[in-house]
Amino acid sequence: MAAHNVKHALFCAVVTLVVAYPILGLNLVAQGTRVGLEGADASTIIIIFLASVAVFAFQLYRDTIMASLSKAPRLNPLAGREPMPQARRVKLESWVLTGIIVLALFWPFFVSRGSVDLATLVLIYVMLALGLNVVVGLAGLLDLGYVAFYAVGAYTFALLSQYMGISFWMALPLGALFAALFGLVLGFPVLRLRGDYLAIVTLGFGEIIRILLNNWTAVTGGPNGIGGIPEPTLFGMEFGRRVKEEGNTSFHDTFGIAYSGEHKVIFLYLIALVLAVITALVIRRLMRMPVGRAWEALREDEIAARSLGLSRTAVKLSAFTIGAFFAGFAGTVFASKQGFISPESFVFLESAIILAIVVLGGMGSQLGVILAAIAVTILPELAREFSDYRMLVFGAAMVLMMVWRPQGLMPMRRTHIELKRQE
Repeated sequence: MAAHNVKHALFCAVVTLVVAYPILGLNLVAQGTRVGLEGADASTIIIIFLASVAVFAFQLYRDTIMASLSKAPRLNPLAGREPMPQARRVKLESWVLTGIIVLALFWPFFVSRGSVDLATLVLIYVMLALGLNVVVGLAGLLDLGYVAFYAVGAYTFALLSQYMGISFWMALPLGALFAALFGLVLGFPVLRLRGDYLAIVTLGFGEIIRILLNNWTAVTGGPNGIGGIPEPTLFGMEFGRRVKEEGNTSFHDTFGIAYSGEHKVIFLYLIALVLAVITALVIRRLMRMPVGRAWEALREDEIAARSLGLSRTAVKLSAFTIGAFFAGFAGTVFASKQGFISPESFVFLESAIILAIVVLGGMGSQLGVILAAIAVTILPELAREFSDYRMLVFGAAMVLMMVWRPQGLMPMRRTHIELKRQE
């Protein structure tokens, strides 16, 4: 067993060295019209070597380390504590969420423009994560192409505004409905698939949408994207310095105040906040309805769910459609916020980040997903000096979460019924 541990630890250390050195130890350098490679400085190479040694030591004594950690429940002050009753927990969550929403309504008026803009992006990711939580967390269907529905919502608004002059408020439901339609279309070919096969098909669907947007130059603009996407208006009032559409008025002229670019940013933030709250409330209501119970039954045991008379077709299609609907919401807000979109905004990495948010927060848990979306979006901005190592730290955090807390930050509470063992 000792020899086996040494071989395994040595293999892991070599893999760490082989993977880390090309990524961190080599740099691309422009040499005229060519691109060359040069080695990193000595400190980086020493860090890579020390990381390989650390991996070797950990793998060699992994069983001992994990056994020691498992015997230290005192590190968790809540260890051994009785779980909170379901009714009390739901009531506490409601009060906490209400307090967060009230605070979020007044918060943008006391912070900088950059902070409000970042908060808008956080709310977009909250909508995306809540929608994917329906598919992955509640229905148990692994979707790696969720960004495709996000792209459909964004491009629906961009194309309708460019070719037909449709405003944000008209495009908002249309973008969500078109995304839901694509979710319905995707649902049919994957009805008999699950697990890895389902993940591969959804991954392919996401790439098909991205390549289609990239190559359909005559309509989508291809790699050049679509610009000049209009901003939302408030009862015919625009938030720009000058009015762009005839018949509209400017917000600052209507209220007799000086023009400020912060007005538009705050308005977009409030729209994203309202849509995120609506998303959370609708999904929370659906979870308590028969369709929500059907999603959970399908996730736990598909065969048992079918034996109870549940339609696998209807349950899967409803999960894909509803999840895609809210992704379309988020895509429309994103297009309006950016003013410009291109296929590069909807790469596979976006799907991976949204899925990571759901896993980190706790699959099926709304509050956990919201907290994870805030953490994943804000923490990289707070540590920009480590931006080169962002994905490395992100991957390490995922590994640690899967080892020590695979159920997520705030796992979904399920009703348990204990039966007394008969002697």
